[in-house]
Order: sequence, then C-alpha cells, then structure tokens
Amino acid sequence: MKNTAVKTNAIRLLTQKKAVFQTLCYEPPENGLSGTEVAAILGKDPAKVFKTLVTTGKSGGHYVFMIPVAAELDLKKAAEAAGEKNIAMLKAKDLLGLTGYVHGGCSPVGMKKQFVSFIDKSAEKHDAVVLSGGKIGVHIEIAPDELQKAVPFAAAELTC
Repeated sequence: MKNTAVKTNAIRLLTQKKAVFQTLCYEPPENGLSGTEVAAILGKDPAKVFKTLVTTGKSGGHYVFMIPVAAELDLKKAAEAAGEKNIAMLKAKDLLGLTGYVHGGCSPVGMKKQFVSFIDKSAEKHDAVVLSGGKIGVHIEIAPDELQKAVPFAAAELTC
C-alpha cells in the first residue's frame, strides 16, 4: 500500500515542509467508496481516518474541518469553533474551483488557498491520523504535530 512515487500538491507541500508522513494508496473503484470502506481497505481504525469538509460561514468565509470518517460534522459546533453565526457545507460543484481538489480526494494540505482549519479533538487520542493525500486513492498517515507544519489548525469538538 505504500507508494512514495505518487506526487500530489499535498504530498509536495508536506515534503517541502519536511513533515514526516507515510503515503498509503489503493486502486479506487469506479463507483466510489465511503470513508469507512476506505479505512477497511487501508487496514486502519475508522476513528483514525479523517475526512476533510469545506464549509462557508454566514460572513462568506470558508473553513476546513477534519473529522473521523464515521462521524458527522455538527454545524452548530463548527460555527462556534469558527466564530460564525452559522455554517453550511460547501456545494460539491464549488469544491474544485475553491480548493483545487475533487470530492473524495480533498486534502486539508495544499489547497489553492489556506483556509482557517479545525480538527476534531478525537485526533488528540491518536499518534497519527489518516487524511486524503489530494487524490482519490491516495492517503497520508501523519502525526497531528507534523500536520501542523503544513496546515495550521485548532482542535475542537466538532461531531454530533
């Protein structure tokens, strides 16, 4: 599953920042997979595999939230963490233009612009978390402190 020859914006940025991480790859099926299915393919605990969600606040600002794949983002908690009155999920059709990533391959690392980012507090229980590597079928396993080298983020209670 390890393939260090794969290069994405996320992997390039982590390498540039001298972050320690491991690349995990799998052959994605045409019909897509859920986050928990990806965790199973990677042989990882779903509590350690995080999805990246992009939102828009009432102010018009955009925010990135990283939460476990089996969990749901609590929009009220997300808005509170971001200091917004309310937050809504970004429409999938707007994701590529805003971040440079497609749905299912969106990484918090290497987006077109650095947005204010948050990770669920549950990440603090793990030595490393698994995140999208910027392409469907490519993931990175990284310690939260190593991730901070490329993506400044705050930890918050974010799930239902």
